[in-house]
Amino acid sequence: MTILDRQLGEAPEQGSVKDLLLDFIADRLKVHLREQGVRHDLIAAVFALREDDLLRLLARAEALRSFLDTDDGMNLLTAYRRAANIVAIEERRDGRAYDGEPEWERLSDPLESALARMLPQVGGLVGAAVNQGKFAESMAALAGLRRPVDEFFERVTVNVADRALRENRLRLLSRIRAVMNQVADFSQIEG
Repeated sequence: MTILDRQLGEAPEQGSVKDLLLDFIADRLKVHLREQGVRHDLIAAVFALREDDLLRLLARAEALRSFLDTDDGMNLLTAYRRAANIVAIEERRDGRAYDGEPEWERLSDPLESALARMLPQVGGLVGAAVNQGKFAESMAALAGLRRPVDEFFERVTVNVADRALRENRLRLLSRIRAVMNQVADFSQIEG
């Protein structure tokens, strides 16, 4: 039995020492970010993705902070909340998830069609930028969603009588959430 084993009370399982050490370092990094003026909710949003590269976490947190200081960032955060709230309410009510791609043949409104075309494009750009550690570029790609999302919410009713159309629109809203959550867990952001 090692000193660490005695301090933990029992022999740790394989890999748990590494996990404990990473958790400790992550906690210290969170404190450091707060000391640097990064809001606690932004820290939670980037740490929720379970990234284990500390430099990427720092870059992601800074890009998120900068993005949310813009009109596009704040408006997309509002749209995210609206989409996520609608989907969450309907999922609870219906007892099912609305994940997955919308069915193209059910897109009846030009604004929902425009949004449906834009989401995979932006999602691809965001995913590629995130994979390369280019978080400012991923945020810039997200900004491209602002206009189609705003127009969708201004003119399209999600909860319509036609069940298939309603479900398709809920899947579309779920895709907004999924695309944005590639960068950070926007549900963690308060302001």
